[in-house]
Amino acid sequence: MGEILVRIAMIGGGYVGLVSAACFAEFGMHVSVVETNPQRLAALREGRIPIYEPGLDALVVSNAQAGRLVFGDDIATAVTGAQAVFIAVGTPPRNGDGAADLQYVHAAARQIAEALTDYAVVVTKSTVPVGSSRRIAQIIRKVRPDLDFDVASNPEFLREGSAIDDFMRPDRVIIGLDQAQPERASRAENVMRQVYRPLVQAAAPLVFTGLETAELAKYAANSFLAMKISFINEMADLCEKLGADVEDLARGMGLDARIGKRFLSPGPGYGGSCFPKDTLALSRIAQENQSGCRLVETTVQVNEARKAAMAGRIISACGGAVNGRTIAVLGLTFKPETDDMRESASIPILHRLAEAGAVLKAYDPVGMEAAKPLLPSDVLYCADAMDAADGADVLVVLTEWDIFRALSPEALARQMRTKVIVDLRNIFDPVAMRAAGFAYQSMGRP
Repeated sequence: MGEILVRIAMIGGGYVGLVSAACFAEFGMHVSVVETNPQRLAALREGRIPIYEPGLDALVVSNAQAGRLVFGDDIATAVTGAQAVFIAVGTPPRNGDGAADLQYVHAAARQIAEALTDYAVVVTKSTVPVGSSRRIAQIIRKVRPDLDFDVASNPEFLREGSAIDDFMRPDRVIIGLDQAQPERASRAENVMRQVYRPLVQAAAPLVFTGLETAELAKYAANSFLAMKISFINEMADLCEKLGADVEDLARGMGLDARIGKRFLSPGPGYGGSCFPKDTLALSRIAQENQSGCRLVETTVQVNEARKAAMAGRIISACGGAVNGRTIAVLGLTFKPETDDMRESASIPILHRLAEAGAVLKAYDPVGMEAAKPLLPSDVLYCADAMDAADGADVLVVLTEWDIFRALSPEALARQMRTKVIVDLRNIFDPVAMRAAGFAYQSMGRP
């Protein structure tokens, strides 16, 4: 792609680090990814992508072959000549209180401090609590009082399944700087504008804020979207009581530009790597600062209760008991186009059904290997959706993969022993399903 624009070091080759690195390389940057897990590093060097994200494998391979994307385990080599050093390591929830565990972030900061020889902006890409960037600066200064550097906060807003498009065509890019030091902030801003120059040229908004605002922005955005999901889930329940249609309701709401149509699809509860973790973390941040955050706290409680209630909904559809009944489960991951099982609704639902004596047959296009350690040991994993439906007493839709939408009602009716469907994602047409003889239940639709 011509002249190299900027040299970047990416500390962490996980989901955020790898997607960001591959996209920066596609923009023409030279990106060195540091990955300390030997198995993951070996896979990356061989062009094997350890995570599922549509289009990522081709992007990594093409940029690695072009020499713009390299992988290693030595930070000193990676940061040599880099103008920006991104920290993209994990921040899992701490056991017990939901706060983010920053041990990997702090370890990366110490290693960066030991390795840097020239000025660079140390950029936090990981989702971290407010105050973390200043803490990183303190760690670096303690290790290297002589070092010339600045810190920045640059939260990611990547959706699994569409992360590449989100990175390359973002709604906005938020960059937090230490605005208490205007000259230093200006220097760091110049570097970050060079890093994101291709997006600036494509008219993507760069929003420069203070460090604390940028750190809070990721938690606030994800918590708001989680509230939106929980709201439409509760509206779906109300629609069922009143004979209303939640899809028409969501359409009517979403056409209001102040609300927007996205994240208004009812389901069994949100999951994944971000929403559960970030809502808990924001609640914790608010508590530690004696500030009420009751909407977020309630959202967490509502979501957990919803997941727990879904198994009861399935059992009720089977007449109140599933002991000895065969249940076909379509979809296991928390959303389509990913193999991510973190906080997936399928986990509590399938465990509850197994405890109630159900025989479970499951199919997911990409998530079954990731699901096996998390689900009951006697789940039968199937070759495809029709294999799962074979001889089933009830079919349950847990993830809205597009291939499930194309299933023929008549073919399902021939395959199943009893014609009962519990569609927790509203992917099927109720009229067509009932015409095929199914006792069909969905979310918030008559």
